[in-house]
Amino acid sequence: MTHTPRTAKMDASVDAASGCRAYRLGMDIPLIAGTVSTVVFAVSNLPMLRKALRTRDVSSYSLSSVVMINAANAVYSLYVFSLPVGPIWVLHTFYLVSCAILLVLCLAQRRMAASRTTERRRPPEHRAVPDGRLRVRDR
Repeated sequence: MTHTPRTAKMDASVDAASGCRAYRLGMDIPLIAGTVSTVVFAVSNLPMLRKALRTRDVSSYSLSSVVMINAANAVYSLYVFSLPVGPIWVLHTFYLVSCAILLVLCLAQRRMAASRTTERRRPPEHRAVPDGRLRVRDR
């Protein structure tokens, strides 16, 4: 049985059209899933980040852990930003920024704690007065 060119073309176009639809649908599902998961991951981190920014208390975070997370994010950026632009770029950028903020807060808190410790160790005559100047006892 031989097919006429028109029938063969119709079959081919039907196959091509259904293949394209399946391919397009296959591409839309991962994009939608990536977008939804990006929003969920980002929103789930917002309360932690908001509290850290509001209270400036990050004493429960390990500085070494936050440093390692930032280093890993920097290396992972080489991979993520080699991918086509998509939800992963948004999610990773959010992680980069939020982890960098936590690192800055951790370092600032450690620096303030160290300066308070140093201040307590100074002899009373060399402690700072409330306006920040050093008090030197008259001799």
